[in-house]
Amino acid sequence: MFNELADFYIKSHPVTLGVLALLALYFIILNWIYFYRYFTLGAWLKSELSALESLMMGSTEISSQSFLYNFTKNSTNKNRELFMLGLLAATKDATKGLSTLSIFASTTPFIGLFGTVVSILDTFTHIGQSGTSMSHIATGVSDALVATAAGIFVAIFAYTYHQVLKRKSYEIINLLEMQRDAIIARGA
Repeated sequence: MFNELADFYIKSHPVTLGVLALLALYFIILNWIYFYRYFTLGAWLKSELSALESLMMGSTEISSQSFLYNFTKNSTNKNRELFMLGLLAATKDATKGLSTLSIFASTTPFIGLFGTVVSILDTFTHIGQSGTSMSHIATGVSDALVATAAGIFVAIFAYTYHQVLKRKSYEIINLLEMQRDAIIARGA
């Protein structure tokens, strides 16, 4: 295994190795974003669910656990505009990191493809200079395709993480909207 990795490293074009390093960095960053946001949004979702349950049990005020509490605590007039401001701020906070995951999901296959193309061009250059056999071509092309596979691998995780976090954000905003509607319906 180690000999195969060392052989791959020696044979690969520096651009391909750079692409693989960049994709590894992307993978680390997207995992950090995902797990940080996943647990943060999970805790937020739990507190908003608790705040909504409090309203459904007959409370006339928004719980201090709710994101909307900061927008309503000093206001005597709780109107739609005030709640809309709170919902916009919550949407901004809930969707942090989604654009990065979206960018990673859409660009990593192209980054991997770039590494593959450069490596294949390098393989054909060496074949043209030395006149080697078809087995050398196959080896060079298969090594080059590692970059494309790595790009697709990172993109799959980035897209999946994006969708999971987007869903959690959507659930948070829905809970906040339900809290808003409960307060407005009571005329508080």
